[in-house]
Amino acid sequence: MERETGRLELISWGGTTFYGFVPFPLPPEPPLDLGGELQSLLERALVAIGRLDAISALLPNPTLFLYGYVRREAVLSSQIEGTQSSLSDLLLFELDQAPGVPLDDVREVSNYVSALNHGLELLRSGLPLSNRLIREVHRRLLASGRGSSRRPGEFRREPVWIGGANPATAEFVPPPPEQVEPCMAQLERFLNAPAPGGALTRAGLAHVQFETIHPFLDGNGRVGRLLIALVLVEAGLLTQPLLYLSLYFKQHRREYYRLLNLVRERGDWEQWLAFFFTGVEQTANGAVGTAHRLVELFERDAERVRGSGRAAGSMLRVLEVLRNRVLSTATRIAEDAQLSFSTVERSLSRLAELGVVREVTGRQRDRVYVYREYLDILTEGTEPPG
Repeated sequence: MERETGRLELISWGGTTFYGFVPFPLPPEPPLDLGGELQSLLERALVAIGRLDAISALLPNPTLFLYGYVRREAVLSSQIEGTQSSLSDLLLFELDQAPGVPLDDVREVSNYVSALNHGLELLRSGLPLSNRLIREVHRRLLASGRGSSRRPGEFRREPVWIGGANPATAEFVPPPPEQVEPCMAQLERFLNAPAPGGALTRAGLAHVQFETIHPFLDGNGRVGRLLIALVLVEAGLLTQPLLYLSLYFKQHRREYYRLLNLVRERGDWEQWLAFFFTGVEQTANGAVGTAHRLVELFERDAERVRGSGRAAGSMLRVLEVLRNRVLSTATRIAEDAQLSFSTVERSLSRLAELGVVREVTGRQRDRVYVYREYLDILTEGTEPPG
């Protein structure tokens, strides 16, 4: 179905004039056609989210999965914006053991983790999903690194454009600065009103609208992807933010941008939602599968360690620490496991012989150990673009 989705408004800036696109408020008019195949896709996506939300009953400690999965998402979302950091880079950075990694890149990824956690804390404190919350998330996202001079937490007061060296050659020009506040106020009202198709449809529509408004000078893509998780948590579809679409968007990047433009040019929200619901179903099912694999891994490795005789007790405590932090130093592990340094060193040596852990620095001092297969599972799909 074709719709008018906005209007062009003249922008005068730096001695030049060009047009920016001002989107009409949500929900779309005429109303969405959520019947037929699209309804089926929505229902399958909701079933998959339900399975994902029930994952806390499967995992012995759901925070284990959340810790790694949030960091995996941070790496993927930042890679879409052009960073070269890997999950290992981020984990080393968090250990203050990051020689040779691209510091600005890894700081951006670390800020993403902080921004997501901050947004969730604000929601749980009672702050509604609002422009205030979005600005707070953005402030945390750009707190340090390359974006720190790009007015963190403030809506832009100058034009931006997407693609091309200037507005004349741009692929898309978002609304002029004076329309950002009104557009975001309309989006805030939509986020807090009943939506046709429920919260999942609201998340899909709001993501496109946010990307179209592009309210900040920098970080719009990352905040727009965070917004999806925040909508679903706020609506109660997920108790933990375990649904992240960055890998799906990364794998289908051309189609993602094609469909964003199709919405803006022809108002074809249905094609976008079909893509979005498909991604939600695939991503949620993938997360459930990952959780099953991790549970099997933890149980299998614990059983192998139990056969190690008298040393098994301390080895299991070291392994438990590495479940909570997949990459760590012997000193940190000794503190967390409340074991002596020498006991931890012996346990790590035995775990390395079993093939469970691997030392990754090659140094004699301040060595870093990784729970090898656990990191391999978390890293799937997060390799930096070459």
